[in-house]
This record gives sequence, C-alpha cells and structure tokens, in this order.
Amino acid sequence: MNSTRGNRAHPEHGLGVPSFGFVLSMALTAAALWLVRQGFLQRTQMITGLLGLAVVQIFIQLFFFMHVNESDERAWHIWLLALGLLLVVTIVAGSIWIMSFNTEAY
Repeated sequence: MNSTRGNRAHPEHGLGVPSFGFVLSMALTAAALWLVRQGFLQRTQMITGLLGLAVVQIFIQLFFFMHVNESDERAWHIWLLALGLLLVVTIVAGSIWIMSFNTEAY
C-alpha cells in the first residue's frame, strides 16, 4: 500500500472529477426513477427515454471513473469500445430479429 498518495485516487485532479461524475450518475439514476414513477409517457417513449439515460450513464462511467480519455493509448481504447459496441448492437439486433420472425417458414 502506497501511503504517499493519501486518500486521493488521482493526484492530478483530486476528488473533484470523480465526485462530479458521482453526482451526475446519481442525477441520471433519479431522473430514470422519476420517469418511470410518473407514468405520463407511453411505453415506447419511456423505454426510449430510459435507453437514452442509460447511454449517457455509460459515457459518464467510462470518462469519469474508468478514465478512458486520460491514457496514452486512448485511440486504442476508443476503437475497442467502438468494436465492443458494434458487437453488442449486432448481437442484440440479431436476437430481436430471430425472436420476432421465429414463426415464419422460409
């Protein structure tokens, strides 16, 4: 355990950046809860809103806590994240397509 760093996670920006990310994450979580509890949106609008909040939450997690943009190899990180996102979209879209058209005979 390195005691020279103290309680600060990253000496170059202290606790301000992670604290701000935490507050943003809590605000997005509260917004998602409020959106569901109000019930004034239709189902598809609510799902779209929740997915939008989830995407913003992912970016907050990546940039404020995982520090994707602070390393020397940030270009590799961005390309690997894009590849991962492409794989996830392909798998989810393929699964939805298979479940939707499972009963059709070809």
